[in-house]
Amino acid sequence: MKKLIVPVIIVLIIIGVIFWHHNAGAPQYNNRGASPTKATSATFNKQQYSLTDPTSLWVVVNKLRPLDPIDYAPSDLVSVGNGQEMRAEAASALKSMIAAAGKQGLNLYAASGYRSYDTQVAAYGSMVKAGGVSYADSLSARPGYSEHQTGWAVDLGTGNCSIDNCFANTPAGEWVAANAYKYGFLLRYPKGLTSITGYDWESWHYRYVGVSLATELHNTNTLTLEQFFGLPPAPNYQ
Repeated sequence: MKKLIVPVIIVLIIIGVIFWHHNAGAPQYNNRGASPTKATSATFNKQQYSLTDPTSLWVVVNKLRPLDPIDYAPSDLVSVGNGQEMRAEAASALKSMIAAAGKQGLNLYAASGYRSYDTQVAAYGSMVKAGGVSYADSLSARPGYSEHQTGWAVDLGTGNCSIDNCFANTPAGEWVAANAYKYGFLLRYPKGLTSITGYDWESWHYRYVGVSLATELHNTNTLTLEQFFGLPPAPNYQ
């Protein structure tokens, strides 16, 4: 009987080692199952900024998370060219990104930056008139629910492509997709994640979140703010 115990123990140890290696090497999926992610850095502080304060760099605005107050307007808007404005920190980062793109021979510009509550009322209303509420909700945020109202978001254009998914296939669009995180920007509405963000793919819409968070999102292959902060998906308004 004693002769059997040792081989059995050895077999169990081998099985345990195999099981451990199998799980250690398996891709870890994020909390929504959209794509593989690496673990968040142990030193990264997810509580550094508020997710609800409309003035916060990390405020998360979606169909379940309106701005409070609903008609919030930032106080530090500055020009980013082309008649558009963003909050000062985001504007500085965007100008640096545009300048870097220019050095690569790429034409990049802000097609739409800050939009006030009243402007969003008009924009959303025109969408409703054009195709109804469901159509409008898939393409445009309701007033008070728009990232543009925070002053942190920008729609980018290049050449003759402006606020359209043709942007993704342009040299400028490809460069931005690869380098935006270095300047603190996140592609806010990725392809195939409408069930999380609530919006169809918008290859031109970028959100400024700061270099530290944008880099963390890039390094961990996390595509949305909802996934990173463990927030509920927001495909529809309540």
